Amino acid sequence: MPSTFVEKIFQAPAGSIVFHRPDLILTHDNTGSIRKTFEKMEGQDINDPEQLVVVLDHNAPPTNAALANTYQSIRDFVEQQGVKKFHDAGSGICHQIMARYAKPGMVIVGSDSHTCTAGAFNTMAAGIDRTEAAGLWLRGETWFRVPESLKITVKGRLKQGVYAKDLSLWIIGILGSAGANYMSIEYHGDGVQTLSIADRMTLANLASEMGAKNAVFPADLVLNDYLGENAAGVWADEGAVYVRTIEIDLAEVYPLVAAPHQVDNVMALAEVAGLDIHQGMIGTCTNGRIEDLREAAAMLKDKKVKTGVQLLVIPASREIYLQAIEEGLVTVFLEAGANVLSASCGPCLGTGQGIPADNHRVISSANRNFLGRMGNKNAEIYLASPAAVALSAVYGKITDPRIERGAEKFPYRKQQSGSVTIEPGEQRRKNGVWSYGDVNDLNTDQMFAGNLTYQVQSSDPESIVPHLFEGFDSSFSGGVRSDDIILGGDNFGCGSSREHPSVGLAHVGVKAVIVKSVNRIFYRSAVNQGLPLIVLPKAVDAYHKGDHVEINFAAGTIRVGEQQFNFEPLPDKLMEILEMKGLVNWIRAQ
Repeated sequence: MPSTFVEKIFQAPAGSIVFHRPDLILTHDNTGSIRKTFEKMEGQDINDPEQLVVVLDHNAPPTNAALANTYQSIRDFVEQQGVKKFHDAGSGICHQIMARYAKPGMVIVGSDSHTCTAGAFNTMAAGIDRTEAAGLWLRGETWFRVPESLKITVKGRLKQGVYAKDLSLWIIGILGSAGANYMSIEYHGDGVQTLSIADRMTLANLASEMGAKNAVFPADLVLNDYLGENAAGVWADEGAVYVRTIEIDLAEVYPLVAAPHQVDNVMALAEVAGLDIHQGMIGTCTNGRIEDLREAAAMLKDKKVKTGVQLLVIPASREIYLQAIEEGLVTVFLEAGANVLSASCGPCLGTGQGIPADNHRVISSANRNFLGRMGNKNAEIYLASPAAVALSAVYGKITDPRIERGAEKFPYRKQQSGSVTIEPGEQRRKNGVWSYGDVNDLNTDQMFAGNLTYQVQSSDPESIVPHLFEGFDSSFSGGVRSDDIILGGDNFGCGSSREHPSVGLAHVGVKAVIVKSVNRIFYRSAVNQGLPLIVLPKAVDAYHKGDHVEINFAAGTIRVGEQQFNFEPLPDKLMEILEMKGLVNWIRAQ
């Protein structure tokens, strides 16, 4: 049978569970927490230090003494373990650093949801959680579910003033934040040849915001020119089976934004043009490459950032920073009034510089605009191309970067969840059931704030519990009890690969999470923590406040009030992990 890219990589049809040894395992600031979990698994020596790529980037340079101590402990650990692919603070953002190591046909995993960025290099690259990374350090292999594939065919060329970020938002706007959940996205068509490696990294990076497991490009002339070698790579067969195909004429794409507070709240930039902004951010793993900085500098040349507006520029690596200096781009930024920061993820997730003030509107080239994402839930974030961000900072208003500005209206509007937060005093718990079935896209930032990720380690469940769902339902952490059941809507647990929520919920003793659909990484994290997660939309829809919910795992049944629903149990090995209360115990028992 003709095979898709991932079916060839794993040599198994879609839907299969396979065990595979990744070529590379990426970790970053969370390496310190992963080490503690590794030691809980009774690990002493890394199975294969050559697999590891370790980059200090999320809080680089460290913003307090505790983080500085964590950084030093990581330095000591990688030296002790003989890890050669180590990159200290300031070297760059991990997904940019991975461009040095990714080669066509590789399997790459990383304890960060945007590991999929490396798919630009014809790799199978996917995010995992911290516990799974620890298991890989010990055993060298992990399980994969071979995903179904989505084929996106692009033709033509993007017009002036339209960029890969706009194309990414175009696709997210069509699919929605869960439209490619657990899928492998393949990019085909003659339009691929017009997309640079920087463009491809942007598109692959944002696959995470569509729910995809990975995104991948062919090993073509563009990639071979970049690598300086002729790599055959791996690619899908003619006649391969896809669950969905999409065709896009690049010439039809125009500037877009993702409006607060969801990445799939996509609108034509023209629909929001003129809105006042207070801060701009250019960079991050999505758009911090030299090409992005050139686009931004072209908009800022001989101009000034408007008084009262803060503009941050974050090159994705030290090499890009140096190149930007050599090309005079940094001079352009500084003369315009921007702040150029060291390569770091901090401004993106709110753990470093650049946290916006209350009631400030930010326009950013990053990948997420969740409520509180940049460290302040009282601010709002719009996502756009680096060029649009730069020009908007000049005028203090969201501004179209094209010479001839348009008046488009994006036709593929996705219905947004009706609830972003639960109002104080609103009680969602009744008879041991937390009812969030009306909330779609409940993300990990709401479950556990991004700016706490490196203050509280995922290996410390007692410290996690007081902060559970803090950014969503303030009554949850004090009210949750052992054997409680959580009901969730679509795309539950989207966003970061942060495992703190599943660690905390499992530690509390939550009996099960029942959802309409679940984000891929959160699903893996739940299994790895021994937290039962059941996808059964009919059961969620059947619930009325006060109904008793009973689960029989052995029989595969759920009773909601007077109604009964059946669900499929997990494969045997994954059931073993649940029964052992998580991957740590399962590995220790092997």
